[in-house]
Amino acid sequence: MTAPTPTAVRRGRSSRAVAPLAILTVLVTGAALTGCGRQRDSAAYTVMNSSTDETYHRWDAQAMARCGERLGVTIEQQSVPAAQVMTKALRMASSKSLPDIVQFDASEMPTFADAGGLIDLRRLGLSTGNTPQGIINFGSYKGTYYGAARSVNTLALFYNKDMLAQASLKVPGTWAELRDTARKLTRGKRYGLALSAGGAEDGVFQFLPFMWSNGGDENRLDGPRVIEALDFWKTLLKDGSLSKSTVNWTQADVNDQFMAGNAAMMINGPWQIETLNTKKSLHWGIARIPVPRTGAGSVGPLGGAVLTVPNTGDTAREKTAGRIVACLSGEREQLTYALNSWMVPADVEAAALWRKRVPELDALAGQVAAARSRTAELGAGWSSVSLALQSAFQSALTGESSKAALTSAQQRATSGK
Repeated sequence: MTAPTPTAVRRGRSSRAVAPLAILTVLVTGAALTGCGRQRDSAAYTVMNSSTDETYHRWDAQAMARCGERLGVTIEQQSVPAAQVMTKALRMASSKSLPDIVQFDASEMPTFADAGGLIDLRRLGLSTGNTPQGIINFGSYKGTYYGAARSVNTLALFYNKDMLAQASLKVPGTWAELRDTARKLTRGKRYGLALSAGGAEDGVFQFLPFMWSNGGDENRLDGPRVIEALDFWKTLLKDGSLSKSTVNWTQADVNDQFMAGNAAMMINGPWQIETLNTKKSLHWGIARIPVPRTGAGSVGPLGGAVLTVPNTGDTAREKTAGRIVACLSGEREQLTYALNSWMVPADVEAAALWRKRVPELDALAGQVAAARSRTAELGAGWSSVSLALQSAFQSALTGESSKAALTSAQQRATSGK
């Protein structure tokens, strides 16, 4: 969702291929060492992002206009599909025509940073004093802060208030309660719960809250805690509380099922809220994702994009680009962007104001506060783990044991294939 940039997450997360690191390193460092290959307009700065959606493009254009006026520069927006940002950045690096700022999906940023293609934002004067450590990690690679987030997202449990009330059921808080509630809400063509377990990053994003909240670790996919989490998914499927089609659903598909009344609850993110609100007869609520046992923390993955400054070799432009990033990711712009997009501001003070403005989403803010970056432990190695997990879901939910599927996943992740 992946994490996802605004346009990507609203339409369902997708797995994106990244060029081999060796090739990327040659392209990026070659561009940085030789400087900028094209003549730039000294008064215009370019931001490349994935805001191809008309609404997001307009919001970003307005933010850039405001920051441009404050800083006395012209800021131009160049939007490409989310799946093409990395590829486009690589091509531009090889032709020495990188933009001044690139908004990467946070899960992809470490790959570009590992190749030496990004500037440390703290060197450019950006402060992280008002940003939670988890979100600092979200924009960092090997301890260096490369990406500033304007807003972040994560997953939560959405539920149909009317369906729970009619069944005299409370919102579940533990796995046992989730299983029991989902079974009782399943009837006819309606499933108790919908989630995405497809063979793409969507499924991985949705599995992580179950894996991490149970103490599982991405460094050991065949560990007992990870196996228990996948077994819980299998139990829901065996109960009939999940549709067998869950192995094919994206997060957008899950939202469609929930809106159609085919699911009483769903695991999804705030990028769906705009669509949910178009159906006035749908009365929905939001809660933290249930945990394995009472007292356990609900730990989900952080999603979203980060603003980065590529290493172009032009130090003067890089400093101004840093000022632009600071403006776009400042408290004022964060709050505006978050209220437009239903995401959660990264800045602590902006997040506090956001909670007051949208109290119905307080549970989401709490979920974000405990969320983790997918790449915090593995950096550029995350992609191998993600691909391995995707394969494991498909195998385990269609018949193979969780242990066997995750043992194969661990072997695949370790080999990097």
